[in-house]
Amino acid sequence: MSDSLLLIVIVALVALLAAGGLFFMFRRSSKPVPPPAAPPKVEEAEKEAPAASAPAQADEGGATTTLPPPATRPAEPMVKAPEIDVPLPSAGRMVRLRARLARSQNAFGKGLLELLSRDRLDEDVWEEFEETLLTADLGVTPTQEIVGELRTKVKVLGSRTPAEVRALLREQLLAQVNPDLDRTLHVEKHGERPAVVLVVGVNGTGKTTTTGKLARVLIGDGKKVVLGAADTFRAAAADQLQTWGDRVGADVVRGPEGGDPASVAFDAVAKGLEEKADTVIVDTAGRLHTKTGLMDELGKVKRVIEKRSTVDEVLLVLDATTGQNGMRQAQVFAEVVNITGIALTKLDGTAKGGIVVSVQRELGVPVKLVGLGEGADDLAPFDPEVFVDAILGD
Repeated sequence: MSDSLLLIVIVALVALLAAGGLFFMFRRSSKPVPPPAAPPKVEEAEKEAPAASAPAQADEGGATTTLPPPATRPAEPMVKAPEIDVPLPSAGRMVRLRARLARSQNAFGKGLLELLSRDRLDEDVWEEFEETLLTADLGVTPTQEIVGELRTKVKVLGSRTPAEVRALLREQLLAQVNPDLDRTLHVEKHGERPAVVLVVGVNGTGKTTTTGKLARVLIGDGKKVVLGAADTFRAAAADQLQTWGDRVGADVVRGPEGGDPASVAFDAVAKGLEEKADTVIVDTAGRLHTKTGLMDELGKVKRVIEKRSTVDEVLLVLDATTGQNGMRQAQVFAEVVNITGIALTKLDGTAKGGIVVSVQRELGVPVKLVGLGEGADDLAPFDPEVFVDAILGD
C-alpha cells in the first residue's frame, strides 16, 4: 500500500512540473516582437565616413598628430639624346690643317734648304744632306734618287738663289711622294649596295679612332654611314666606336665582348643594306702581326663580308712615329688582305715625313688619309702638294 502511494506522488509531481513549463513558454511567446531597426541614412553615413579616415588622431593629452601624406613616386629623369655634331666637308681640310703639319715638319725642310743654299756643296755637305733624308724615314732608295738628281741639276744651274733651291727640292720631294697615284677613297654606294671599308692595323696605331674620324669625314660630305664594331677582343673598343657614332648620328652594329668578329662584320653589312646606307665602315681587332691565328681570322672577316657584298676599300692604319716597325707591319698585313690605301696617324707629332714615301714604295699603294692631331676633325684626305709645301714652308 505504501509503495503505491509513493508512485502516485511521483507521477503527480512530474505532471505538475510539465504543466508549469508549458505555462511559462506560452507567456513568453505571446509577447509582441519589436520591429527590426531601420538602416542608417545615407547622409549620416557620408558624414561619419571622413571622421573614420580623418588624418588627425587625438592622444591622451588632447594633442592632435597629423599623419604625413602618402609618399609620391619621383618622376623618372628624362634620358637626354646625345647631341649630334655637324662635321665640316672634307674638301680643303688638309689645307686648313697645313699650319699644324708645318710646325712638326718644318725643321726637316729648313735643314734641307739650308744645306742646298751653301756657297760650296762639297762631299761633306752632300753626305749631311743624305743623312737628313734618311733620318726622316725616307728610305735608302728614294734618298739616293733625290741626292743624285739634285747634284746633277745644281751643277747645270751654277749659281743658286733661295727661290731656285726651294723649287729644285720641291720638285724632287713631290716626285717621290708621287702625286699621280690614285688616292680616291672608294666609299660610293653601288646601286642599292653600300660601299664597304675594312679598317685594319695593330693595337695602338689609332685604328678605332681613325674609323670614327673617317665616319665624320664621310658624314660631313653628306653620306649615310653604318659602323661595324668588329674589334670584339679589346676591352671597351665597341664603346669607343659607339661614342664616335653617337656624335655624328651613325648607326653602330656591335656584338658581345669576345664574340665572333666576322659575325659582327656580316651584321653591319646587313644593316647597311637595310638602312640604304652609302658606306659601311668595319673596325677590326688590332691584330698582332706575329700571331698567325689572328691574321687568319682577319682573312675570315673579309670572306664573310663578301658573302653579302664586296669589300671596296681596305685601309691599313699605321702610326707614323713607328718608322721601320710600321713598315714591317704593313708587309705582313699586305700578305693577308689586299690593302688599297694607307691611313697615317700622328703625322703631326715626332713623325718623320719621309714615311709617306717609304710606305708607298714598299706596298705600292697610296697614302690616302693622314691624322694631323687629336681633334675630332684632324683626319684629312692626303694632298701631296700641300704636304710638300708644308715641309718646305713659305
